[in-house]
Amino acid sequence: MSRTTAPVQDDSRQQADSPLTHGLKQRHLSMIALGGVIGAGLFVGSGTAIAAAGPSIILAYAISGALVMLVMRMLGEMSAANPASGSFSVHAERAMGPWAGFTAGWAFWFLLCVAVGLEGIGAAGIVHGWLPGVPEWALVAVFMLVFCGTNLAAVKNFGEFEFWFAALKIGAIVLFLAIGVLAITGVLPDTSAPGLTNLTGHGGFMPNGSEGLIVGLLASVFAYGGLETVTIAAAESEHPVQGVAKAVRTAMWRIAIFYVGSMAVVVTLLPWTGKDIVAKGPYVATLDYLGIPAASHIMNVVILVALLSAMNANIYGASRMAGSLVSRGQGPKVLGKVSGGVPRVAVLTSSAFGFVCVLLSYWRPDDIFQWLLNTIGAIILVVWFFIAASQLLLRRRTEREAPEKLVVKMWLYPWLTWVALLAMAVVFVLMAREDGTRVQLYYTGGLTLVLAIVGYIRQRTSTAAPIDA
Repeated sequence: MSRTTAPVQDDSRQQADSPLTHGLKQRHLSMIALGGVIGAGLFVGSGTAIAAAGPSIILAYAISGALVMLVMRMLGEMSAANPASGSFSVHAERAMGPWAGFTAGWAFWFLLCVAVGLEGIGAAGIVHGWLPGVPEWALVAVFMLVFCGTNLAAVKNFGEFEFWFAALKIGAIVLFLAIGVLAITGVLPDTSAPGLTNLTGHGGFMPNGSEGLIVGLLASVFAYGGLETVTIAAAESEHPVQGVAKAVRTAMWRIAIFYVGSMAVVVTLLPWTGKDIVAKGPYVATLDYLGIPAASHIMNVVILVALLSAMNANIYGASRMAGSLVSRGQGPKVLGKVSGGVPRVAVLTSSAFGFVCVLLSYWRPDDIFQWLLNTIGAIILVVWFFIAASQLLLRRRTEREAPEKLVVKMWLYPWLTWVALLAMAVVFVLMAREDGTRVQLYYTGGLTLVLAIVGYIRQRTSTAAPIDA
């Protein structure tokens, strides 16, 4: 389909007139960027990855972290040049046409809504352990009402919740790393420095060979999901361009310290074969080993905060993505209704969809709910693919038409963009090789194909002019 340069109205060029408010301050955006990288996947899911990869989990997280840094740099380049609440969906539409924006946007919305339900289930499980008399579904309902309410009120409420959630998560990680380093060096009393014993013993650095590393790599890739929210939030900040530029530029040390550093501390202090790493989680197992009183209770509080933070952020991200799609004629108009600077119908719809997923986990756990889990399995990789492909096309166009917008630049363009695309293709192939991830790849691929077909049909039959770049 030929593209026209006829100007249209879109959310990336209407920042001054956008009905959305600019209620996020720089401190909110900075903490969203810092805390967004720390999720329950790091605190809990990393245990299974360590059991598969052994000490080479450090390498797995470093490799996947490098890919995430490239993706965020590309997304940061496009978002700083054209801040938009639709983020990568808007960029994909600019680069490849409305079908691409439709596919990337609604796939991400679906992912966030299902994730809201999963995080609610996880949070309810923790609180149920403290309040066994309260049914888990009721606890999820309370969480949903709280965060739906905060997102309905004003964007600054979302920002304030995320500010304090992120502060607690960052504090916990920094304290964990500090205690771990002191233990490794033998500074802490009643602990002996293990040296490299746990890294080289028990089968060596790669005890399960390349297969173990691959399993660890796949697990680590999906633990990084959530960073994209900062570019969505930047569109509602006081200074969108400067905010997203600063957030992206700090991504490297955040990933290196929080993820790779944490894994290095765990596998250096503990034998990777320890059963507690999976049963209790790597952080609780490490704190127990160091004799920290009430370690499991402390980490349960931190994990609960991480889950609630993710719920809050995902309701926000889903509502903004839906609102952006509707503003570009890519969805039902009712979802785009904005009042008080907030897309309230989109907030309610996204929250309700998440709660339905929770109910399905009780009503139909073995079929419909499992289908939902499999379908979202590889969506984040699909989103990253759209980001890389869009940046590859838009960078050259921006250099030609508006070079002053390139406040953030992708390193070694276009070579590192191609490296990132190749790395994503490798991950897709690795997923197809593993029994545990192959079905997720197929289901996600099916959803993506259906959305792409629907988006293309809409594009061919639409009379609206596409976004000019």
